Amino acid sequence: MAKPLFDPQQLPVEGVAGEPAVAAERLRPEWLRSRFAAPPSNWTAEERERVIPGRADRPPTPASVLIPLVQRPTGLTVLLTQRTAHLTDHAGQISFPGGRAEDYDKDAIDTALRESEEEIGLARRHVDVLGVLPNYLTGTGYCVTPVVALLQPPFEVTADPDEVAAIFEVPLAFLMDGANHQRLSVDLPGGRRSFYAMPYEGYYIWGATAGMLRNLFHFLRA
Repeated sequence: MAKPLFDPQQLPVEGVAGEPAVAAERLRPEWLRSRFAAPPSNWTAEERERVIPGRADRPPTPASVLIPLVQRPTGLTVLLTQRTAHLTDHAGQISFPGGRAEDYDKDAIDTALRESEEEIGLARRHVDVLGVLPNYLTGTGYCVTPVVALLQPPFEVTADPDEVAAIFEVPLAFLMDGANHQRLSVDLPGGRRSFYAMPYEGYYIWGATAGMLRNLFHFLRA
């Protein structure tokens, strides 16, 4: 297993993004459905991550993740996973269910649905896909398509012990508030890397997952 280049939780917080929270009415299923049906043109996605030295000379690996929005009585939550500690890339990190594309996948959405079935046992019949966000290039050389979907309980999830250490939910309203988006930086052999973190109740959400949540944030605020 590749040793992490740094521990983000040991870095000082440089600042907080601080933008106003997404309005509550925009965090409802009906509004989200209309936003993805007619996306705005006047918004800007986050910059791509700096690719780790040694991986920059390869074409990025296509991958997809599912951003599952769970319809709870108290409001939407985002279902997230914690990866197991022995994985080659992003070991122990908080992530969305997902993974690399396979030749037999029909498209990026099919990849996200298949990987979610394999990683957390989420049956496709529970997933109502709203749309996709712009591709996100990770520092580890993946070009990730984030697929946003609604989940209507009841549904069952079971972690694949080889890949997933935990499954949990975070209120969407917490993640869609710029006051909860910390900015951090670290100096690496290939240059300075800046990223976001969104700590929540003992879970440290950062890196690519936080970057894709920032893109959802920008998309909903536009």
